[in-house]
Amino acid sequence: MSVGDTIGVEEEFHVVDAETGELKPAARRVLRGVDAEPELHRSMVETASAVRTELTALRADLVDKRRALVAASGRLGLAIVAAGTVPGSGSTPSRVYPDERYERMAQEYRQLVDEQQVAACQVQVGVADKDLAVRITRRIREWLPTLLALSVSSPYFAGLDTGYASYRTVVSSRWPTVGPPPDLDSAAQYERVVATLVDSGVISDAGMVYFDARPSARYPTVEVRVADSCPNIDDVVLLAALARGLVTVAAEEDAAGRALPEAPQVLLRAATWRAARSGLSGHLVDPATRSAVPAGVRIDALLSHVRPALEARGEWDTALELLDGLRGRGTSATRQRRAASHREVVLALVDETARG
Repeated sequence: MSVGDTIGVEEEFHVVDAETGELKPAARRVLRGVDAEPELHRSMVETASAVRTELTALRADLVDKRRALVAASGRLGLAIVAAGTVPGSGSTPSRVYPDERYERMAQEYRQLVDEQQVAACQVQVGVADKDLAVRITRRIREWLPTLLALSVSSPYFAGLDTGYASYRTVVSSRWPTVGPPPDLDSAAQYERVVATLVDSGVISDAGMVYFDARPSARYPTVEVRVADSCPNIDDVVLLAALARGLVTVAAEEDAAGRALPEAPQVLLRAATWRAARSGLSGHLVDPATRSAVPAGVRIDALLSHVRPALEARGEWDTALELLDGLRGRGTSATRQRRAASHREVVLALVDETARG
């Protein structure tokens, strides 16, 4: 199969009380009989779609996964929320899920784990050649902050309005292996870096490399993991389409022998911070021109960049329709700030997550 022929999505969710909206450490009960997995905290669960080739099938699969979680949680007086954070994130006492790996992480990283009550949306795009996968992550990294800006859904943390559109990004950025993909161009280089991190005791396994895009530690894919979890499933499908478009175009550039793009890591990190701070409400950083541009301009540039790949798959019109919908209703972060109370924030997210 060619690069980008297959696609999948992993969604992380918060488990909350259906009446109060408060986080609940009830993942183990919710997961009984449901095709989902535990996450780091007992108040979180994760689903993974089947491997798909078409966006319509991917969407249907994601809807089915959500419906099953909604039903399972509802029977327990609970609900699920797809958002980067909820207002109680980072302030509600919670132990990690009873798993040896998670318990080891809790002991090693202490407060980082305590506050990692955040949820992401990750897109897996099929790339069988790991050397190519490493180069693709480097080619797409300048566009990843724009994907983040489209997904922002985490303005609240520890009971406060943080002033950020994606405070999940800020919380996660404190880990030692988070951020833009590094300047690597082969699988051997990547594996040496990972081995060094493991041997030094900074991380315990390859799964703890949390770059915004990375070769998957488990699958023949590039994993785009920069986005917040999205309550509206249309936004998830849009992210999947754009991520696959980016990977496909990057593979074509690689096949054509185009030089790998150069951008200072500090500028890429700054672009990510800018997207997390304001989402679509202000400017974004263009690492190629090293300038600030209105968010809409950067989104249009992204669309232009991936248009050939989307048109080749018959997904261009779908992407435009989904993007128009997002622009019309505003990002989740913007909409959350219209609620009158934290409880209303969470219950609105519960409703939107259930509707898909």
